[in-house]
Amino acid sequence: MIDTQTASSAICAAVDALTPVLTGFLQRLVQSPSLPNQEHDVQALIAARLEELGLTVDIIPTRFSELADHPSFGDDGFSPDARINVVGRWAGDPSLGGGVGSLILNGHVDVVSAGDAALWRLPPWSGVFEDGKVHGRGSCDMKAGLTAGIFALAALRSLGYQPAHDILLQSVIGEESGGVGTLTTIVKGYRADGVIVLEPTQQQICPLQSGALTFRLTVRGKAAHAAMKIEGVSAIGKFLKIYDAVERLDQERHARYHNPAFDDARNVAPISIGTVRGGEWHSTVAETVVAEGRCGVFPGESNEDARCLLSETIQSVVDTDPWLAANPPRLEWFEGQFASAETPVDHPLIHTLAAQHRQIHGAEPAIRGVPFGSDMRLFINDGHMPAVHYGPGDVRLAHAVDEFVDVAEVVAVAKTVALMVVEWCGGRIVLSPLHYALSNPSGRRM
Repeated sequence: MIDTQTASSAICAAVDALTPVLTGFLQRLVQSPSLPNQEHDVQALIAARLEELGLTVDIIPTRFSELADHPSFGDDGFSPDARINVVGRWAGDPSLGGGVGSLILNGHVDVVSAGDAALWRLPPWSGVFEDGKVHGRGSCDMKAGLTAGIFALAALRSLGYQPAHDILLQSVIGEESGGVGTLTTIVKGYRADGVIVLEPTQQQICPLQSGALTFRLTVRGKAAHAAMKIEGVSAIGKFLKIYDAVERLDQERHARYHNPAFDDARNVAPISIGTVRGGEWHSTVAETVVAEGRCGVFPGESNEDARCLLSETIQSVVDTDPWLAANPPRLEWFEGQFASAETPVDHPLIHTLAAQHRQIHGAEPAIRGVPFGSDMRLFINDGHMPAVHYGPGDVRLAHAVDEFVDVAEVVAVAKTVALMVVEWCGGRIVLSPLHYALSNPSGRRM
């Protein structure tokens, strides 16, 4: 057995020694495009790495037929049975004692489309390592987080660590479109006494998340030849009236909500239109507009209340427009329906993680809320497990052109997570003389 400071130094040295391998692994993950229904290759890479670490690896298919009756299930429109999740288990030995309990490290491999590759400075699937950063779609959101979790365990393995409680590394699919991967693990009975969701938070501890509800709005008009515009009714024009009302709703909701955990009071649970498709021909009055977007859910607000507010806002426009009153728009809720969620800031999970962050950085971590939905809410609301976001990368780069992550941040998270595993899961580290020398170059007796 060794003291805490020596263990911390040894863990940091072990992660530093693994940094070149960590970087290469993250590059390989980015170079394996993992759009929905295309995650098998990257999951194979992760499963192989976990097996090399000596973890027991389970391959768990997501089958919609097994989730359909769950209140948090949403059909995301992708394969109902062909996608797989990977869970690596490092079994604990309770006789070793210490710690609080078991721990899940969770991350998703699915990524959003790269869009127009011509807009990227570097090819979106290149995984180029340049100026200390790995570039490409999924580098920040969130293959960097998964990499940090995996190499935290790799560093502990290299030090002969033996946990008293189980450690589970989960690599899941479907997070971007509703969370069917993580929901699968919960339904299948994978549980722990604490969960770290390794989403990009710039190493801020984020136990509070807003929700996000995906919606589709269909607005009907009346087609006519453009030369006879007055004979038609433009669905585009009618949609723009609704769009303006929704924008006002977004501003008014934020003006009423106050929570110091969020950095920007204007952007806690935004309503945003992501796609608009309208019209059939440039010389025809547009007959139909279909718009899709996300409606934010404030912490403490129910999904149903958020839905009602958006619906009522649309109806307020309909009530003042004779055409819309006679041809009401259709509002549908589909795919991701992310509730808000929160772990109390005084929970031991938060205190313990903050203490490990301080060891690595010598400073207090910021504790913040995040304006995005994630799988954290499934652990908290459905699995009844305390959970927190903590990971490398800036979420402002997620889903964006020229996405990247700083490897130094991935390394720092790996160190913090490794310390967290030892503190939370207990057990012991038995250092070899070489490891003692690396962690104690002064030769001071421990």
